[in-house]
Amino acid sequence: MALRHFLTLLDLSPEELHTLIKRAIELKSRHAAGTGSEPLKNKVLGMIFEKSSTRTRVSFETAMYQFGGHAIFLSPQDTQLGRGEPIEDTARVLSRMVDCIMMRTHAHDRLEKFAAYSQVPVINALTDLCHPCQLLADIQTFVELRGSLQGKKVAWIGDGNNMCHSYILAAHQLDFQLVIASPPGYEPQPDVLKRGGSQVTLNHDPVEAVTAADLVCTDVWASMGQEQEQAKRIEAFRSYQVDLKLMSKAKPDALFMHCLPAHRGEEVTAEVIDSPYSVVWQEAENRLHSQKALLEFLLVT
Repeated sequence: MALRHFLTLLDLSPEELHTLIKRAIELKSRHAAGTGSEPLKNKVLGMIFEKSSTRTRVSFETAMYQFGGHAIFLSPQDTQLGRGEPIEDTARVLSRMVDCIMMRTHAHDRLEKFAAYSQVPVINALTDLCHPCQLLADIQTFVELRGSLQGKKVAWIGDGNNMCHSYILAAHQLDFQLVIASPPGYEPQPDVLKRGGSQVTLNHDPVEAVTAADLVCTDVWASMGQEQEQAKRIEAFRSYQVDLKLMSKAKPDALFMHCLPAHRGEEVTAEVIDSPYSVVWQEAENRLHSQKALLEFLLVT
């Protein structure tokens, strides 16, 4: 089997993405029915965390356990990466000992360098550029509740960050319309935006973006590593809060998603995150099932 990595959504074809989401829904149903299998028995996932996480760590560890495998948590304090070992040397060594590696780090080129020297599949568990595993869960959630995303309107409200970038790539791959409303100076990177082509529109008006949307998404205003900008960002993003008034501009059956953790009262109000629009808990749970499908795709099929 040819070596495959999952560094961005572009590493899978649209057909493979559709198949993977269908499989994730099937695996979720089989787990609920108690009829799961162990296709990764005796397989080991190395998990490199250079940025902390709750959902990513628990979902990947649980996925490997439910599939009969094992996961090893590796922080900079636990490895030679934290003591200056070149990342390509770590990749060469670690990939000779485990069957797959997921990495959560800052710079995307650091992940790309690791993958270039790895002998096993490498999964992007978040970089400053994109967060493709979260998009798998988001897509699964929408498909479960509303069917295909093709032809739908998705509104992204807030920072043009790694989640926004992933939605741009998802729009390109899955043929939906993405409207991004970001404050001036906080737009997505131009090179990523260009990849979205005609599927993506950028403006600065949250109301226009949300009007008639099938799905409304947001994220924190200051991501990990941007805490020193918190006060400045709160001022810049003040009119980009997703509240019930803004959600009322979307379609009556619109969904609200957030990758979590959320800062209630900042990018989203408590009334929205706890409202019937919100599917954030199902979205979070689906990290487990979509990542099981991804691991199976990379290691078995």
